[in-house]
Amino acid sequence: MPTDTWVNETLYPEWGQRFLVKRELARVKSDFQDIMVFESFTHGRVMVLDGVIQITEMDEFAYQEMIAHVPLLAHGDAKRVLIIGAGDGGVLKRVLQHRTVEKAVMVEIDGEVIRLAKEFMPGIAGDAWTDPRATVIVGDGIDYVRQAEAGSFDVVIVDSTDPIGVGEVLFTDEFYANAARLLSDRGLIVNQCGVPAMQADELRETALRRARSFPDNWAYVAAVPTYVGGFMTLGWAAKDASLRQVPVEEIRRRADVAGVLDTTRYWTPEIHVGAFNLPPYISMHLPR
Repeated sequence: MPTDTWVNETLYPEWGQRFLVKRELARVKSDFQDIMVFESFTHGRVMVLDGVIQITEMDEFAYQEMIAHVPLLAHGDAKRVLIIGAGDGGVLKRVLQHRTVEKAVMVEIDGEVIRLAKEFMPGIAGDAWTDPRATVIVGDGIDYVRQAEAGSFDVVIVDSTDPIGVGEVLFTDEFYANAARLLSDRGLIVNQCGVPAMQADELRETALRRARSFPDNWAYVAAVPTYVGGFMTLGWAAKDASLRQVPVEEIRRRADVAGVLDTTRYWTPEIHVGAFNLPPYISMHLPR
């Protein structure tokens, strides 16, 4: 591909970002979506789904660390973790960095995402695919959650596309009700809720849906350059409100026990605690 080719993100009709392509690596139409992987000049390798940037090698750590480490360390004793989506394997990698985790089940609907991530972005997941604690299922996360045994997981992490197309069913009342059922007594679920400066409706509507099944609902933030528009919000729903009020020193102790302290490039105990302190333009969209 000539080096003067640009990829324009199509997430918003009137505003966006673009990447100058150094080399196109793959372009596939799966049963669910259009997938493109290319090498950029600035962000390393990049994966695009249906015209929307999903992950770049340059800053994937910021998103992956916050969506994985925050819920696990807030819980404090999460041994069984369910991951929905996250076909690049980055969330699985961070979950398995916790030596306290005994089982991690990942359910990704599109096997082509997994295949292409393994082939062209192997550093994202590292050795997670072969970790004996991991079970990777190519299948429908909705069906898995619907059929899962009550109380069978401590944490659910939903790393999906936005609530359009293949990801839409992961933002429904039924999904959150089933998630609440399969979670243990102190269980919690987190999911990406978009960039509130541009996607406030997504944050507001999913928060209202989560609130119908969980007593404690909030969000926390991460700054991920690739997700343009300011803070990315991660939705939070828990059965125990104290889980998002754990002091910094206790989070530090838990991270040390888990084996993830001083291994991160974005997450710290201080950032963990501070991420729940939201500016008013974000918190105004959450139920009180």
